[in-house]
Amino acid sequence: MPPKAQAAGKGRGPAKRKLAEEFPPEEVLTDTSKKSWKLGAPIGQGGFGLLYLANENSSKTVGADAPYVIKVEPSDNGPLFSELKFYMRAAKPDLIQSWMTSHKMKYLGVPKYWGSGLHEKGGKRYRFMVMDRFGTDLQKKFEETGRRFPRKLVLQLGLRLVSFVVIKLDILEYIHEHEYVHADIKASNLLLSHNNPNQVYLVDYGLAYRYAPEGVLKEYKEDPKRCHDGTIEFTSIDAHKGVSPCRRSDLEILGYCMVQWLCSKLPWEDKLQDPLYVRDVKLQCRDNVSEFMSKCFSSQDKPDELQKFMEEVKTLSYTDKPAYQKLRSILEAGLKSIGAKDDDTLEFSSVVSSNGAGPSSSAKTSKRKKVVDYKEESDDEVDGSPAKKKRSLKKKAVKEMKTASPKKTATTPKNTAARPKKALVEMGTQTTPGLKRGRGRPKKTQNH
Repeated sequence: MPPKAQAAGKGRGPAKRKLAEEFPPEEVLTDTSKKSWKLGAPIGQGGFGLLYLANENSSKTVGADAPYVIKVEPSDNGPLFSELKFYMRAAKPDLIQSWMTSHKMKYLGVPKYWGSGLHEKGGKRYRFMVMDRFGTDLQKKFEETGRRFPRKLVLQLGLRLVSFVVIKLDILEYIHEHEYVHADIKASNLLLSHNNPNQVYLVDYGLAYRYAPEGVLKEYKEDPKRCHDGTIEFTSIDAHKGVSPCRRSDLEILGYCMVQWLCSKLPWEDKLQDPLYVRDVKLQCRDNVSEFMSKCFSSQDKPDELQKFMEEVKTLSYTDKPAYQKLRSILEAGLKSIGAKDDDTLEFSSVVSSNGAGPSSSAKTSKRKKVVDYKEESDDEVDGSPAKKKRSLKKKAVKEMKTASPKKTATTPKNTAARPKKALVEMGTQTTPGLKRGRGRPKKTQNH
């Protein structure tokens, strides 16, 4: 077993992780099942890993039409290790195909796991994972449409993520039924299929959490050292309190996303540097969903279905199984109210006032803040590597979180509490080199 990464020195932040080195074209990697994969051109770089076009090993060169991508990072890093746990348990092709067949589904928006392993090069060890290739992400589409999505599209995206009727079961229900929650739903983690722009896949499982190992639900427990995990504007109230994510967390996050996609900006986005302020405003909005919707929409444009959706999520306790069929019915009623239906065609058209999106806004894109805390599991490991060390907020931030009252709205502090500096490689997307660590969502480059 490789040695554990050295802990950061006293009074310092987490130890700096190594960056992946670029492999030459045609490098061949062999996974744990002895299957060989050939690398093509690198198409993206995130905080600690590289993403390559790839294909099964053959005499042919890997071209621009390659159907796979391979994510590579140094073996003693953590992000890919965390994702592998989810993929190996819940995203094997035969498991997904069996689910689709039994539920008579056209597709399921969960990326397929095709293989993984360790690769040595120049005396160094690298971990890699093979996955499907995808196209652009919805955040890019969101920016292209002036930070507004048509109401029909927003409801369709919601249905893709929570739908559950007699013969149809989609992304979140599938993930939840396989003992996991995603915990970081957002437009940049929703990718269009490379071959079909009407299919959406939820990616990036670096924060995925096993909420019910072997069917045993985890208990509610607040941990000040883990407060505010996730992407700050969307993360759940549970996460703000340092509680491990659960099924209601995913649905709450989805609710925030749908509201932002329709109205462009959430009420707390003006102070994303202050996590306590963001938490307290979310608490106020949860306590009075109607007032929250009034802050986001004009009276004539308020989408009743989103208010009903959030009211339903509000009723869930930490261990409750959501009523997916009821949530789907709420969103379908919203489609019917605007004379539309879920016709499997996603239209990213410009938004006009008649679509229920609310008044236009010239607000600039806010910097997206991600706070992460890699969760260590005590059960089985992947490829014989050790579980990641936990990260915690600095002592000053922890002290503030312990003493702050959740009933009062915090004001912006003179010195914002420091957060762990960590940038994730997005699943199936490319990110630009030189990303400022802990300073926002990676910018996307080319599609794949």
